[in-house]
Amino acid sequence: MFFSLTDKDKDTKARAGVIVTGHGEIPTPVFMPVGTAGSVKAVSQQQLKEEIKASVILGNSYHLYLRPGLDVLQKSGGLHRFMNWDRPVLTDSGGYQVFSLADTRSLTEEGAWFRSHIDGSKHLFSPEKVVDIQRVIGSDIMMALDECTPYPCTYEYALESMELTHRWLERGWQHYLETKPLYGHKQMFFPIVQGSVYPDLRVRSAQTISSYDAAGYAIGGLSVGEPVEDMYRITEKVCDILPETKPRYLMGVGTPVNILESIALGVDMFDCVMPTRNARNGMLFTHDGIINIKNLQWKEDFSPIDPQGASQYSKIYSKAYLRHLIISKEILGAQIATIHNLSFYIWLVNTAREKIRKGVFGSWKTEMIKKIGKRLSPA
Repeated sequence: MFFSLTDKDKDTKARAGVIVTGHGEIPTPVFMPVGTAGSVKAVSQQQLKEEIKASVILGNSYHLYLRPGLDVLQKSGGLHRFMNWDRPVLTDSGGYQVFSLADTRSLTEEGAWFRSHIDGSKHLFSPEKVVDIQRVIGSDIMMALDECTPYPCTYEYALESMELTHRWLERGWQHYLETKPLYGHKQMFFPIVQGSVYPDLRVRSAQTISSYDAAGYAIGGLSVGEPVEDMYRITEKVCDILPETKPRYLMGVGTPVNILESIALGVDMFDCVMPTRNARNGMLFTHDGIINIKNLQWKEDFSPIDPQGASQYSKIYSKAYLRHLIISKEILGAQIATIHNLSFYIWLVNTAREKIRKGVFGSWKTEMIKKIGKRLSPA
């Protein structure tokens, strides 16, 4: 069995489980560090495993397709061997990246046409082609091609976009069934719910993708600028429809508070660039709240970055030293901050899983959100 539920919280819809892949097990809830182009920025694969303790990472089909290219990936034996990573990999289809190229892409029934951000060359991502790309990459979990609607958008646009995503899904699913993995391990295929912030469209989309006997299902098109209340409302409505026996993946979300609230709604899987991108810009997530380490007020604060931190780096380096490194644009600063933030995120979901098992997730979440969502300043 690909996914098994092990525990449910008594006061919320939170659940704990295990996803089984050809490269190992993924305990859920899980946070997946984003390794867009075969690298989680500022950290090595060894640090991901030994220090951060990531069980799975995310790669992106768009970026890997353009560079290093499919020939290199296939000759190397797939992304796992290319980057020396022996744990699971999930790949996004590239739909979101194409969506972000609004000025240089066009959507047709055939697929998404776009121009490379590297050299301007023209390419087509069809539902079938993104399956082929992800076969070459060799990810354990692959995503269907979809259109991520912008926010805000009209009901009419959201409806047309959702219907196009569903037609693309049918073609991608058939191609997935008609093709085989290239490297001897099983690959799972996740359809994606769309429909913007319109509840009836989200219900219809969730019902449609649930009709496919896929290994799991994703919720896309959220955390793109809509009010957080809308994100939670849509997430809960969709989770109530998606099969209970399959993992649910909320794409591109989000802050530590977003993750805890979404776990309470029944989400199992998360990814976001926030912990790595914000780390490089000096924003740290800690057990006591959020720190902007660039602020002058930390210049002479010689206390540890986060005394309760999951990473040793959080305990042995001071706020003053990390501020100095970040302000000076030293590479070590980006590395320490990234390891700290990713370790915090993974500690958060691991602890959430423990609290679900003990049946106390709801009360723990309430207390954690009070602490981790506030901005910190020196005493």
